[in-house]
Amino acid sequence: MDHVRASGVSEHPAHRQLTLEPASAERLASLCGQFDEHLRQIERRFGVEINNRGGHFNLIGEAAALDAAEAVLRRLYHVAGEQTITPAQVHLLIQEAGANALPEPDAESVQHVELRTRRGVIRGRGPRQMRYLHQIQTHDLAFGIGPAGTGKTYLAVASAVDALEREAVRRLVLVRPAVEAGERLGFLPGDLAQKVDPYLRPIYDALYEMLGFERVGKLLERNVIEVAPLAYMRGRTLNDAFVILDEAQNTTVEQMKMFLTRIGFGSTAVVTGDVSQIDLPHHVTSGLRQVSEVLRDVDGVSFTFFNAADVVRHPLVQRIVRAYEAFDAGSA
Repeated sequence: MDHVRASGVSEHPAHRQLTLEPASAERLASLCGQFDEHLRQIERRFGVEINNRGGHFNLIGEAAALDAAEAVLRRLYHVAGEQTITPAQVHLLIQEAGANALPEPDAESVQHVELRTRRGVIRGRGPRQMRYLHQIQTHDLAFGIGPAGTGKTYLAVASAVDALEREAVRRLVLVRPAVEAGERLGFLPGDLAQKVDPYLRPIYDALYEMLGFERVGKLLERNVIEVAPLAYMRGRTLNDAFVILDEAQNTTVEQMKMFLTRIGFGSTAVVTGDVSQIDLPHHVTSGLRQVSEVLRDVDGVSFTFFNAADVVRHPLVQRIVRAYEAFDAGSA
């Protein structure tokens, strides 16, 4: 597939270096929270990545989101010098910083993309989703990073189905890291692929919606659609395929490099994940966290960072989330 670089659309993430002073291990521990829960909370709300070594922080995301996240981190570090930080305080400071008022990409600079499936036309909702779809169409490798409910996996599957229907690719390969390959997956019947199947349910649901149960079943039987654990990708080269790596936050650095080097001629790859929901052991670096820094200036690679404002779900779900946040803040 020949890809044309997007015009007027920024595909590379912004980076921000931040050092919090004066140096204090106690204040830093209070700022980060247990298992970095406060940092993950900031990541979810602003759609950024936060990596740190001691008081030195590296922030990755869109410029406006980085400004807001940096302001919250600096304020929290100041408060940590006087008292222990709680999740409720993090929530309130995020609200003050205007997490829900973050500017969206310039709608005029985003080209509208319509994906045609047998069940109808699919479009992006809002400028960031539209930009994400455009970047998938115009780049060989696209990353969608952000919290659950932002449509990053659904739109990737829609793009894959559209490419298959247009015969732009010959097959779809859906990949997921088998993080639970220890005791949780171990008790499930079947081989590793069958054990991983339940965890790919969101992708199956999207395929059924777009292609129908019967056609999906036939395409799976003919291996036109392949569902595979990430471990099964080693040693393969995928040509003329649309490849989706879902839940990529649970890949190690080595696994991410292995997956990215599987991309062959005529193929498109989309990698989706939420860096605030990593299930790897605490001492293991997520490949998704590292890759945005490694590939930040590589041609043919795009990054879309979603934030809490991009969550597209039933209005009742949004009200439920807000109610839980208010309850947690009150309880704390």
